[in-house]
Amino acid sequence: MLKGKKVLLGVTASIAAYKTAELVRLFKKAGASVRVIQTEASLDFVASLTLATLSENPVLTKMVDGGSGEWSKHVELGLWADMMVIAPLTANTMSKMKNGECNNLLLATYLSAKCPVYFAPAMDLDMYKHPSTKANISKLEEYGNILIPSGFGELASGLIGKGRMAEPTEIIELITNELNKNLPLTNKRVLITAGPTHEPIDPVRFISNRSSGKMGIALAIEAANQGAKVDLVLGPTSLDCKHVNITIHKIETAEQMYRKVDAIFDATNISIFAAAVADYTPEVVAKNKIKKSDMSLGIALIKTIDILAIMGGKKRTDQLIVGFALETENEIANAQKKLNRKNLDLIVLNSLNNKGAGFQHNTNKITIIDKENNITNYELKDKSEVAKDIINKILEIS
Repeated sequence: MLKGKKVLLGVTASIAAYKTAELVRLFKKAGASVRVIQTEASLDFVASLTLATLSENPVLTKMVDGGSGEWSKHVELGLWADMMVIAPLTANTMSKMKNGECNNLLLATYLSAKCPVYFAPAMDLDMYKHPSTKANISKLEEYGNILIPSGFGELASGLIGKGRMAEPTEIIELITNELNKNLPLTNKRVLITAGPTHEPIDPVRFISNRSSGKMGIALAIEAANQGAKVDLVLGPTSLDCKHVNITIHKIETAEQMYRKVDAIFDATNISIFAAAVADYTPEVVAKNKIKKSDMSLGIALIKTIDILAIMGGKKRTDQLIVGFALETENEIANAQKKLNRKNLDLIVLNSLNNKGAGFQHNTNKITIIDKENNITNYELKDKSEVAKDIINKILEIS
């Protein structure tokens, strides 16, 4: 949700300012662009060089730059930002914001901001409890600003109580949840399977396929970006997937994937089965490494559990299931049979006959078929864009 967002971070003179280095790092890690405004007094608590290095932008402190004489254009800053986050916010600056005072760059930018403004108070226990502070917080909320509540704990004075600035991870989570409120998949739980499975032959060898997990991971990220809480059941892959709305459940075998999916499925609204689950697994797994010999080696295989068919059989009317079909011949007919046989709402067809589609590629070319056998063809696209097409189709029918 924060990817591509432009964040204006205001820093005031609190001991909690040391936390802003981690806050900037987390915003950047989430894909946001960050610019920092510091009050001059805050420079005693955190160096502008630190925040400039982490944000990859110069830190602004004055209305007019003393070296160049250049004016810091607070109006443009307020227009640039998708959100302004003032953390930490001292009692002093809070009072000035409440009264509309404007004696520094941070306050001038705040008064010019057209975007949502989040504020994270940080002060000692008695200051935080004072009626004037409570009144100032209420007034800022009346103005439409969004409070990031202070935490309970040990304060700089040694007192224990409320007044600590929220931790950077808590700030990121609160903002993300706030941004998610009006998204189409907010309050939806989505289950996604991705990647291959490894079916062991012995402690060293296994049966698998060429799936990288790229498509399933792209789907998980897109669903999370649309507000869903995502459970990603992920087979063995070297790829990473990080998002505040995604919980990853790592598995190795088809049996492990089935058990994890079965445990989650009843609580989900939407399930997307993008994993390339092995169809067969060795009937017997050797306890020790099988030694090479001049003799041929035969391995008896048995079918793995058909996860998609079992979940399709237990699907409720308020649940939606999407399956994938990778075909090399009679693509449409085979996909339609799978759609009906496994009680799916949509099936996403990949053909290995399409250049740039299928396993290992960063691109994919898909066809989506629904229960009424409506067929929608898509052009070759990056898998992140394909994920958007699939999620949009789900939203159309849900």
